[in-house]
Amino acid sequence: MKSILLYANEDPGLEVRVEAALNLVEADHGHLTCVQVMPFSSYVFGDPFGGTYVMAEAITGLEEQQAANRARVEQTLRRAQVPWTWLDYSGVPASVLVERSRLADIVVMSLPDGDGARADRVLPTTADVAVHARTLTLAVPDGGNAFDMSGRALIAWNGSAEASQALRLAVPLLQRASAVDIVTVIEDELNFPATDACEYLGYHGVRPELHEWQWSGRSVAECIDDAAAVLGSDYVLMGAYGHSRIREAVLGGVTRSMLNQSRRPLLLGH
Repeated sequence: MKSILLYANEDPGLEVRVEAALNLVEADHGHLTCVQVMPFSSYVFGDPFGGTYVMAEAITGLEEQQAANRARVEQTLRRAQVPWTWLDYSGVPASVLVERSRLADIVVMSLPDGDGARADRVLPTTADVAVHARTLTLAVPDGGNAFDMSGRALIAWNGSAEASQALRLAVPLLQRASAVDIVTVIEDELNFPATDACEYLGYHGVRPELHEWQWSGRSVAECIDDAAAVLGSDYVLMGAYGHSRIREAVLGGVTRSMLNQSRRPLLLGH
C-alpha cells in the first residue's frame, strides 16, 4: 500500500494513529498524507433565536493549537524519515476525509475509547469514513500496540458484498500476515461460503484456515471477539455495514458493536 491517509487532529488517539500510519508507510516505501480538520462546531455558535455567529477569538486559538499539533507530528515524521504531505481544512472531519480518500489505499482512524464524550465524537466520524470511503479504513484503539501487519489476521466472513469488498482491498496486508483465519458465525445461510473466500485468497498466495464459530445466542460481535481471543488474532478484518443516505443512524448493529467494544485494530471495507 503506497498512499496512506492519516486523520491528524489532536486527540488521545493521535499517537497510536501516527505509529500505525508509519508502519504502513515504511512497509511499502509509501507516502503519508496528514489531514487536519478544524470542525465548524469549534468556532460557529448559535443563539436561542436561530442566529449563528463566528467567534474570531475562537478561530485564533484553534489555529494556534493546530499549528502546535502540526509541529509535533511533523517532528515525528522527520525522525522517521518518511515522505509526507500536510493538509489543513475547515469543515466536517468525516466529509473531508471521505473526499480525500478517493486516491488513498487506506485511511487511519481511531476506535472509540469506551463510553463518554470522546466515544460519542469518535464513533460517528470513524463510522462515517468506514461506510462512505471506497477504500479500507483502519481503526486503532487508543491504548496498547499499534497495527501490526505481520501479526495474525482474523477475517469475519458472512459472504456479503461488504465483506467481499473488505477482503479484496486488504489482500496486500493479508499477504504480510503471519497467519490468516476466516471465521464464520453460524447464524444464517451464506450467499458466498467461506470456501469461496479461501479460494480467492489462494489466488494471491494467502493460505487461510477456516473456522465456524457457534452463535449460541450471543451477539455476532461477541462471537467475533471471542474467536479473536481464542485464535490470538492481532487484528480483525470485516465489512462495514450501513446506508449511504443517513449515516450514523442506520449503521449496522454488528459494525457499531465492533467499533464500540473492540480492543484490537479493525480493518473495515464497505
